[in-house]
Amino acid sequence: MTTPGSADSTAFVAAVRDAYATTGPAVQLGALVVDGTAHPDAPVQLPLSVLNRHGLVAGATGTGKTKTLQLVAEQLSAHGVPTFLTDVKGDLSGIALPGQASDRVTSRAADVGQQWAPEGCPTELLALGGIGTGVPVRATITSFGPSLLARVLDLSEVQSSSLALVFHWADRAGLPLLDLADLRAVISHLVSPEGKADLEGLGGLSKQTAGVLLRELLAFADGGADAFFGEPELDVHDLLRTVPATGGEQRGVVSCLELPAVQGRPALFSTFLLWLLAELFEELPEVGDLDKPELVFFFDEAHLLFAGASRDFVAQVAQTVRLVRSKGVGVVFVTQSPTDLPREVLAQLGSRVQHALRAFTPDDAKALRATASTYPKSDQYDTETLLTSVGTGEAVVTVLSENGVPTPVAWTRLRAPQSLMAPAPEAEQQRIVAASPLQAEYGTPVDRDSAYERLVRKTAAPPRADRVDRAGKAADHDDDARLPSGDSWDEPQRPSSPRAPTRRKAEPEERSVVEQVLGSSAFRSFARSAASSLGREITRSIFGVRRR
Repeated sequence: MTTPGSADSTAFVAAVRDAYATTGPAVQLGALVVDGTAHPDAPVQLPLSVLNRHGLVAGATGTGKTKTLQLVAEQLSAHGVPTFLTDVKGDLSGIALPGQASDRVTSRAADVGQQWAPEGCPTELLALGGIGTGVPVRATITSFGPSLLARVLDLSEVQSSSLALVFHWADRAGLPLLDLADLRAVISHLVSPEGKADLEGLGGLSKQTAGVLLRELLAFADGGADAFFGEPELDVHDLLRTVPATGGEQRGVVSCLELPAVQGRPALFSTFLLWLLAELFEELPEVGDLDKPELVFFFDEAHLLFAGASRDFVAQVAQTVRLVRSKGVGVVFVTQSPTDLPREVLAQLGSRVQHALRAFTPDDAKALRATASTYPKSDQYDTETLLTSVGTGEAVVTVLSENGVPTPVAWTRLRAPQSLMAPAPEAEQQRIVAASPLQAEYGTPVDRDSAYERLVRKTAAPPRADRVDRAGKAADHDDDARLPSGDSWDEPQRPSSPRAPTRRKAEPEERSVVEQVLGSSAFRSFARSAASSLGREITRSIFGVRRR
């Protein structure tokens, strides 16, 4: 599709070929299209070195966004770059299996000059809290923090402030908040006659606000969120894995988080993705600009994160996206329209793969004009018309070149993924999960001593006169029942508690006891919250997540 008086198409093909040329590794997106004809001699590609400048994949439902994710992820894996995908519709698990040849695939490959061969990727299948087939993914309440939890619960400003106060007190008191029962126990304690004095000097917590928080948390737990919060907590370094390939090179592992079972709770999974991003920022070292990223993070259904969000929340997201670049992490937002994203975030996305947009309503037409205005001016295409005309499996592309300069707008016919373009069979998914090294780490929940148990013991503890003293004088009570000293609770030996712990499976006998303990995910979760166990106040950084 050209406009009258446009530049000669041969010259335009040569200009695009030069603009998209790379000297380093790149993701091959497809071939340039001019006047409806694909030009394999003008490949449209995305340099790996600019992927930490972030990107956008957008388009109406059914235009091919999911297949684009699959295409990019499998090529990143081949280049040794790990990726994290969210599988909202349940059809990305096929990336683990070789694709199936068909006339349509063969025709597309020939059209764009692709040497197509079926090939799957090393894949981890994950599931929030084990709600689904994948390896369970969990986070502790302490790590998640008050800001993100308030976002999930849709709390008012006053309620959010009160929740932050509850976290602050628990952090200072050294009470680990591992699951929702811990948080409910702390809130109930702080409005009880025994707990009111604990907030002296910090501000109060009204019974009315506490009641709202408790009701919201109860409804949240009844909706299935209770399965997500707890231990073992996901270690984000497990998302940065590579595995040896046949030729001796490394292939990046694709971590695919299945979300169909929690589609009805979009605030939970979108906020969880933001927690993961904040964790990556906290955990990873500064690396600057690299030849290829350490991880590419695909943020699907991104509009859900910003629906109804406050200006402060949006500003924090924009800051996270800006800063995580220096950690070698590239973020690709996936949504229907670029206007779904705030301007502060959209301005940081260097590369765009825009599938077809629809303009059925005046609002759609306004969004179309706004989207077209953000693309570089093109003498070859009428961008606004082109955005509504590209076919399924085609996109309007502009990326940053290796020199950081935006490339010309290119109508691109995309390559066909080489992995299976359908969900993996259920039996195959179960096989992948059973063989995963992460299943041994995260498959069995651990219920460690935390705020709930300690507050129950405090309430049931005998008077101080009957306690064991520190000098070793005789007494009738076990040291496990110690009352708090100052602002913190000492870490006791694990007692029997109202919530019976679920024990993990025994490790192989050939490993020593020390290796078993140090290598277990339970120990890693414990080590992460050791500061709270020792009574040191937790410090929090971006989004209120725990600073390591």
